[in-house]
Amino acid sequence: MEYVVQQLLNALSIGGNYALLALGLAIVFSVIGLVNFAYGEVIAVAGYVMFAVFTVTGIAYGWVLMPIGILAAVVISIALERVAFRPVRYAPAATGLLTAFGVSILIKNFFITVVATRSKSVPTPAWLGQQIDIGIARIQVIQLLETGVTAVALLLLLLILRRTNIGLAMRAAARDFDMVRMVGINANKVIAAAFAVSGFLAGLAAIFIIARRGVVNPFMGFTPVLKAFVAAVLGGFGSLGGAVVGGFLLGALEVFFQLVLPPSVAGYRDAFVFVLVAAILVWRPQGLVGTKRQFGDKDE
Repeated sequence: MEYVVQQLLNALSIGGNYALLALGLAIVFSVIGLVNFAYGEVIAVAGYVMFAVFTVTGIAYGWVLMPIGILAAVVISIALERVAFRPVRYAPAATGLLTAFGVSILIKNFFITVVATRSKSVPTPAWLGQQIDIGIARIQVIQLLETGVTAVALLLLLLILRRTNIGLAMRAAARDFDMVRMVGINANKVIAAAFAVSGFLAGLAAIFIIARRGVVNPFMGFTPVLKAFVAAVLGGFGSLGGAVVGGFLLGALEVFFQLVLPPSVAGYRDAFVFVLVAAILVWRPQGLVGTKRQFGDKDE
């Protein structure tokens, strides 16, 4: 029973990370129809800012350094929206995709050239790796934090979307962006808010990625964002609830295949996960929560 509880917590912590990132991708897509493939670089920026602050000031990884990383992710997200994505907002969708890829390559190569590809160490507190007893299970502190912070972040985001004017505007823009503009709502503010929320979620994910790995590198956001994209598609791309469902389900599938696969093929866990995801999408191409009519449909 202890082993089962441990694996359930693993699934929650891993799935929580995917849910945060999938939600960040889905928020931007639902508002302006952009798949932000530069999202992994937002995580890298947050990581390198924390590394730079640690190097210059000696501030240890903790309650001071982590908010700085989140702030960096929010600032770079808003800056990218203003500088890179706003000029091509009304261009064909392919232009936005190419812009996102270009931004991703530019930022990645900046870090490769200036900082080098070698990972940089960011010492993390020893207590994050400590284990505590909860009932019949012994779990790591970082797992509790990941699960708890993810739950709180999702709850706060839900409250923002349902109880604040800018949140209601984002929800309205997700359904009919043209109508939001016609009723006098400032479209630029709504889109900037969506990117800010997306950056905040990326900053949270960056904190947990660094806490687990203890290093930063230019590619640290690539794999998590790739899996978050799969999770968003699995749940129904453009559906905020679907992004959360897809993230937790993908985390659960990873833990499940890690448990049931023989050691000789356990290294191919992701391949088995993606095959199962592909089978689900053949059954429901719109995703588990999404509908056949997506946000961009003209007849909605």
